[in-house]
Amino acid sequence: MRGWRTFWGEGRLDRSVRRVLPNSFLGRSLLIVLIPLLVTQGIALELFYGNYLHVMSRRMSESVVSEISLSLDFLERYQTRADRAWLTKQVRSRTQLAVEWHQNAKLTKLGSTHVVGPMDEDLVRTLQAFISYPFFVDWLTDEHHVFIMIQLPDGVLKVDAPRKRLDVGQIWLFVLWALGSSLLLFSVAALFMQNQVRAVRRLAKAAEQFGLGRDVGPIRPEGAREVRKAAVAFNRMQERISRFVIQRTAVLAGVSHDLRTPLTRLRLSFAMFPQSGMVDAALLRDDVHDMIGDVAEMERLIESYLSFARGEGAEAPENLDVAMLLEDVAAAIVRAGGRVMGVACEPGLVIEARPDAMRRMLGNLLENGRRLNAALWLSARHEGHSIMIEVDDDGPGIPPERREEVFRAFSSSKKGGTGLGLTIVRDIVHAHGGEIRLGQSARGGLNVCITLPR
Repeated sequence: MRGWRTFWGEGRLDRSVRRVLPNSFLGRSLLIVLIPLLVTQGIALELFYGNYLHVMSRRMSESVVSEISLSLDFLERYQTRADRAWLTKQVRSRTQLAVEWHQNAKLTKLGSTHVVGPMDEDLVRTLQAFISYPFFVDWLTDEHHVFIMIQLPDGVLKVDAPRKRLDVGQIWLFVLWALGSSLLLFSVAALFMQNQVRAVRRLAKAAEQFGLGRDVGPIRPEGAREVRKAAVAFNRMQERISRFVIQRTAVLAGVSHDLRTPLTRLRLSFAMFPQSGMVDAALLRDDVHDMIGDVAEMERLIESYLSFARGEGAEAPENLDVAMLLEDVAAAIVRAGGRVMGVACEPGLVIEARPDAMRRMLGNLLENGRRLNAALWLSARHEGHSIMIEVDDDGPGIPPERREEVFRAFSSSKKGGTGLGLTIVRDIVHAHGGEIRLGQSARGGLNVCITLPR
């Protein structure tokens, strides 16, 4: 149980950290630079203002308080009016402390008005250590002077000390300098990181476009050595795959020609077969008709197999008007005897895709419905950064447990099919970077939902 709680706590902590961290590679790289920079500046501030500032503030406070203490000793020894007037004049000229004596005055406040920095606490602590009389320190009345009032038995001694003798300097100057230098260094690092990330982004975009079947050409290697190596490897991979597809398509074209030639000769031989002067002419005509049908079926099977193996990989993508595409496919299936009840498409939908492959994909879907004598509906709409195409029918549908199985090759060869229709459909959809799902249609039959990137 303890191990489970530890795992659960670490999992929640990991998810919380990931929610805070930037998602982009550039953001995380800059964060790696920024955090050590801030930590370094924080340590520098702590070392400077935690040690040097305290030491200097304490020494400056001791210097001022020692002069005040010496003045108090003289005031206690020489108490005549003339002596005290001479003493205040000497203190002013020799110590830069303006001393005023207020006979029979009383302090109304004690302590100190607090300011930012260690100098306030250091001055109060030093006064308590050197002087046994009550006192009040005023830091706020004048920004250039600090007023120290000391309560003596017969009056109040007011000391006007220059602030520069107690204040090391404005802390904000050092903070601004530290932040300014950090910002400058961070900006320089951001420029370098942006150049490195740009090369990674270009490589990722080229890989994505190539995965969608779009010819992006070789990309220029740039950036760090590892990124340049990845770009060179991608160019070589792209070249090998393209060469393989071209060679395979050429081989399949030759195989298609070689297979169609004997089938054409068989069809011609059956057509020229003599059909008169024989006893069983009618029976022979039936046999020849059946054999011609078998040859046609073989041609159709070969075409389906070659189309599946070819994968339409040699076709170049184009900008297609989705509404026009749906209308063309619907018109073709109507000419073949299908029943298309409606075509609905949002205006202005354009997709970059291979035209023949898209027509073959939609044609296979509609052909399945036509073979079942089902009514068909086509629709397309924009959804986020994708285009969604749906095909609905009122046929028997496909049970949920078989919807994944029908995408496998040769698993749905019924009613004259080859078992490759939906396999080819999914292959084309995935080649365009999309997804396909089967579901229950509101018309009562099957719903095919295709999502393609724009």
